[in-house]
Amino acid sequence: MKALIVSLVAVLASAPLSAMAEFQPVRDEATFRALVEGRELARFGVRLEVLPQGQITGRGFGMRVGGMWEWRDGYFCRTLEFGSSGDPYNCQLVLRDGNTLRFISDQGQGDYADLRLR
Repeated sequence: MKALIVSLVAVLASAPLSAMAEFQPVRDEATFRALVEGRELARFGVRLEVLPQGQITGRGFGMRVGGMWEWRDGYFCRTLEFGSSGDPYNCQLVLRDGNTLRFISDQGQGDYADLRLR
């Protein structure tokens, strides 16, 4: 179980920030909502929905994933819970390249994860 949680965290906050030339910032909540409304965010074994009421739901590597989100000062701020573990509140910079959203933790200063809009 612990290995599964480590894998999920690695997917949701993967590698250090690198070339973002093709990615453009999502600057406001209305744009973000329009991008995710009625769509799923997917990567490897992770499928999530960011719901308009402020919930995050889905599955990651066979586990239920849940959480809450809000748009605050230009950042996607969220908590995540998966299995018996979780990821604390973190505000993330969101970038877009076509159907890919890049979430960069710690207000754009940390690790990132790319998720495809489906």
